[in-house]
Amino acid sequence: MANSTFKGPIRAENGFEQITLNSYGEATTNFDIDSSGNVTSSGTINSKTKVDNSTFNTGGAVTDTLTTAQSGTIFTINGTGDIVVNMPALSTANVGTTYEFFLTTAVGGGKTVTFVLPGAAVSAFHGAIQLMDGTAANPASDIIGDTLTLPNSTVANARVKLTCVTDDGTNSIWKTEVLSTPIATIA
Repeated sequence: MANSTFKGPIRAENGFEQITLNSYGEATTNFDIDSSGNVTSSGTINSKTKVDNSTFNTGGAVTDTLTTAQSGTIFTINGTGDIVVNMPALSTANVGTTYEFFLTTAVGGGKTVTFVLPGAAVSAFHGAIQLMDGTAANPASDIIGDTLTLPNSTVANARVKLTCVTDDGTNSIWKTEVLSTPIATIA
């Protein structure tokens, strides 16, 4: 196909996808803008991190399981409903997988945002947890479980970063960095 040059904006009613074709003519989507303007990518976009404004930002209860293909993504979270983020199934391919989460709406009363590792009691979050209260004197370390929780009333602007540092297909360890008010827990 020939290259095209446009002077004005390119308009699409149902989104935009950039694809590549393999030798069999099968398409792989590399970059996608859906009809709501949410951007996803299988790689980086102009050296920028991928951002997902739809999966956990619905305003309702959401349970979803992440994949290694989503590594490098910042997920925005609306805490109005209960949110459950399941980490990928145990696999040696998880090592190096990183996700970030940014709370755009506070966690509602009686609601939580939880991050769950697969295989109860075989994996652990190794957490560096800090209270977002303006002081540096309150960091905590917590490595006692496979469920990380942002409790109700966690304020907007809370941040979570999770990176898989070991996974042998049976057990895993995830480096965990949390900044929130009130403080997050690992159990």
